Amino acid sequence: MKSLKNTMSDLAEVIAGRKDMSPDKSYVAKLFNKGRRKIAQKVGEEGVEVAMAAVMDDKKEIIAESADLLFHLLVLWEHASISPDEVADELRKREGVSGLDEKASRKK
Repeated sequence: MKSLKNTMSDLAEVIAGRKDMSPDKSYVAKLFNKGRRKIAQKVGEEGVEVAMAAVMDDKKEIIAESADLLFHLLVLWEHASISPDEVADELRKREGVSGLDEKASRKK
């Protein structure tokens, strides 16, 4: 079984390869054609669906909706020219730092 890291990297490559395809042939291309606003909307929708599944205590739905959220987040990152490694680097910077301290250190 592939790790989440490998799966995310592989999916990011697929997304990058499909963004310039015909929107009639690729959902990724269709999202790119609609622009960042639509992509961001999909990220928000999927985030809400994950939260709703969690409130309903539906593990299967949490997993399915989390997969949808991660997919759309990867599409957004590609549109914004952000690599998964850049996000991983940010997470690594936060290792060993209290979540409360990290949040307090952010610029207001």
